[in-house]
Amino acid sequence: VNPFLSLLHSISLSLSDTELSDMKFLCRDKIHKRKLESVQSGRALFTCLMERQEIASDNLEFLRKLLQLINRDDLVAQLVQFEEEEPRAPDDQPDVHEKPVAVICEKVGREWKKLMRELGMTEVKLDRIEAAHRYNLYEQLVQALREWQRWKGKDAKVADLIRALRGCSLNLVADMVEE
Repeated sequence: VNPFLSLLHSISLSLSDTELSDMKFLCRDKIHKRKLESVQSGRALFTCLMERQEIASDNLEFLRKLLQLINRDDLVAQLVQFEEEEPRAPDDQPDVHEKPVAVICEKVGREWKKLMRELGMTEVKLDRIEAAHRYNLYEQLVQALREWQRWKGKDAKVADLIRALRGCSLNLVADMVEE
C-alpha cells in the first residue's frame, strides 16, 4: 500500500463534515466551484488536489496549511511523522545532468511530449511545463524529465527512459543513451 495514499485516507477518515466544508472553502482558489460542490469526502478533495498538483508525497505544504487553518494539530503531527519516516535521499534519484538526460534533451526535439506520455506523465503536467517555457523546446524537455524524476523518485531508471524512447520509435536516441 502506498504510504502517502494511506496517510491521506487516514486524514480523510478523521475529518468531520464541518472540517471538510471548511477545507473546501479554503480550496476555492485551487478548485472550481462546480467541482468542489461534488466533493463529499476528504478523499475526494485530496484526489482533486493531487490532480492539480497542489499536494503530493513530496509536496505537503498546502495540506499542512489547510490542516493548520482548521485547527487539526493532531493531523499536522501525523503529516510531520509521515515526512520524517519517508526519506527523500537525493542519492536515490538520478542526477539530472547525467549523460542519458543530456543526450535525450539534445536529440528528442518536438517529440518530447510523446516521450513523456510514454513515461506516464499527465497532460496537465505537460501543458504546465510547456506554458512555463513556451519558446524553449530544450528547457521544456529538461523540466519534463526533472518532473518525471521527482515523480518516480528512486524508481526513475535509465532503462525506463530507453524503453519509452523505443516505444516512441526513437530508436537512434535510445541506442545513444545505451552507449
